[in-house]
Amino acid sequence: MEIDYKLQFEVERFLFDEAELLDQRKTADWLELFTDDTRYWMPIRRTLSPSDLDQEFTAREGMAVFDDDKEMLSLRVKKLMSGYSWSEDPPSRTRHMLSNVRLMEATDTEVTVSSNFLVYRTRQATEVDLWVGRRVDTLRRVDLSWKIADRQIYLDQTTIMSKNLSNFF
Repeated sequence: MEIDYKLQFEVERFLFDEAELLDQRKTADWLELFTDDTRYWMPIRRTLSPSDLDQEFTAREGMAVFDDDKEMLSLRVKKLMSGYSWSEDPPSRTRHMLSNVRLMEATDTEVTVSSNFLVYRTRQATEVDLWVGRRVDTLRRVDLSWKIADRQIYLDQTTIMSKNLSNFF
């Protein structure tokens, strides 16, 4: 695919702005970045032999850490904002870092983007979590703005050591 530098910049800016919303705990604004038919999906990663690496992640139809539609994302955001989410009282501090943003496919209305991420979270005096992985996002142009129509999250970790996964990737 030939690089469209203007599109590359637009997509990177969108993803960086999205990360900033999460780090500023503006989850209601973050939720508005998703289409109504969105899918937010994180498969389970398994440690397998080299001959079975093509089955390392569970299939889209199988078990997943997250398999949320817009309604489920809305409920998760609502709970976080309610003050009754024990896992976020007091709230976490996060930093979302993105790199290696690559446009994989593009049409007039959609673009598929692969990127690497590192999410750092600290909570209270001793809780520190790091999640590292890759995302594949399908962004859709809606009313001259980008929206997330599909997010696939592939963690590098096979064992999640965190006490909870109340944050977003």
